[in-house]
Amino acid sequence: MTRNVLIVEDAEICSDTLEIALMKVPNLAVRSVGSAEEALQWLAANDVSALVTDLHLPSMDGLALIQAVRSRRSSLPIVVISGDSDPRIQAHIAGLGASAYFCKPYSPAAVLLKLEELIGASAA
Repeated sequence: MTRNVLIVEDAEICSDTLEIALMKVPNLAVRSVGSAEEALQWLAANDVSALVTDLHLPSMDGLALIQAVRSRRSSLPIVVISGDSDPRIQAHIAGLGASAYFCKPYSPAAVLLKLEELIGASAA
């Protein structure tokens, strides 16, 4: 069974780095979009096992995206990756229902391990 991970990141280099790390997991398909609006459209039309998002996005930010996703899919694992290291932000996103938080610069391997834990996938 293929599991889909949706990455929401407006900086292409950041999404590419994470995609490369996630390619190590068999039966995992990765889709990247550059905005929260695109993510919501993709989530509405596709089966997604986990969402990885930045907080600082054009137009709708990651906080609003988390709220919108939680209103529709309360159990979808959401991993946040952001350059914002303020502990209040981390507490706020946890309160919104995010499953994990990684501060940039982050370890793609650590994100991979967290996703494996959250969705039950594992690297070969």
